[in-house]
Amino acid sequence: MASKQHAIVKNRDIQGGVPVFAGTRVPVVVLLDYLAAGQSLDDFLAQYPGVSREVATEALEEIKDLLVAVA
Repeated sequence: MASKQHAIVKNRDIQGGVPVFAGTRVPVVVLLDYLAAGQSLDDFLAQYPGVSREVATEALEEIKDLLVAVA
């Protein structure tokens, strides 16, 4: 069974280790900032076309899972 790829990756050679969307240099916090400001996922995706909807939604699922795990 193949291991699942993560939508969020950290690598000190990419953006100094800030969590980014897999395959990009776009920090995940940018999406969270968009959502916190009342903007939509579609707004974010239009501004950052290098991030696919699939990766963005999977990243949100990963964030949710992390929050549930520490609650």
